[in-house]
Amino acid sequence: MKRRRFVTGLLSISALAAALPALRAQQPSRMRRVAVLMLYAEKDPEGQARARAFREGLESQGWLPGKTIAIDFLWGAFDADWTRLVTGQLQQLAPDVIAVNSSTGLHAIEKVAGTTPIVFIAVSEPIAQGFVASLAHPGGNLTGLSNLEPTLGAKWIGLLKEVAPATQRIAFIYNPGNPGGKVTLPSAQAAARDLSLEIADRPVTSVADIESAIAEFGREPNGALVLPPEPFTNVHRKRIVELATVHKFPIVSALRSFAEEGGLIAYGVNIPALFRQSAEYVDRILKGGKPADMPVQQPTKFEMIVNLRSAKALDIVVPATILARADEVME
Repeated sequence: MKRRRFVTGLLSISALAAALPALRAQQPSRMRRVAVLMLYAEKDPEGQARARAFREGLESQGWLPGKTIAIDFLWGAFDADWTRLVTGQLQQLAPDVIAVNSSTGLHAIEKVAGTTPIVFIAVSEPIAQGFVASLAHPGGNLTGLSNLEPTLGAKWIGLLKEVAPATQRIAFIYNPGNPGGKVTLPSAQAAARDLSLEIADRPVTSVADIESAIAEFGREPNGALVLPPEPFTNVHRKRIVELATVHKFPIVSALRSFAEEGGLIAYGVNIPALFRQSAEYVDRILKGGKPADMPVQQPTKFEMIVNLRSAKALDIVVPATILARADEVME
């Protein structure tokens, strides 16, 4: 759907938080409604894959989009007006449940939502970020699914050294504005030290930052890039892969979309699968369940995708041990 335009006289955050339950109460016979905050442009294939998985998850619970439930995907790409626009959209929609993709989106609308139930998707360290009291008993009106295990950083470094043994230097690229961006950095640094590799901490907040960080890193040979799961860098994955190709840097990422774009290996949680799972929580809430009583789900299954086309372009022969462990090999 196209972004809606809203007049400038929006309700204040506190007024909106109070207004949402009242607006819903005024429409007792209306169709049930869920708003889903997607930190992607609407045409981004990754965003569409997540939206499709969410719809399928609700359908599997017996909900019929457009008939028994309305699903409003609110698309955005980190522009300055994003929070204001989303605030206005939530004001008009008055959803029964809000689903939020990533820590960034949750921080943006947590206060706006008031008491409206929230199901978060792919949020790292929800206790440390103050979203829930505990994983087993979240408390309040938030629950959801986490996407990160802090030790994944070490796994990416190990995979990188195994598949590209000539690697000597690694740039860890992330958006510091996302609290989850650095969660895996300590374990990556520890693994790099154990393997006698140099690792550079490279925070980026703009395309210009990305370009300058990779250009500077590319002044010396035998480099590689590691990217944790993070919406900002994923939105700009095409540019990152283009720059890595120029410097012949192998890329190891947490997200499948990087491997699809031309990265060497992706290892992490299947995010569309989390969207499908989140629909189960939305279903329970719509049927009277309380987020406070629904434990936060931690990731238990990880997938590995290997892009052999990228390996060939990098003159890398992927070891048979890696291919045997891969969930998918792109040829």
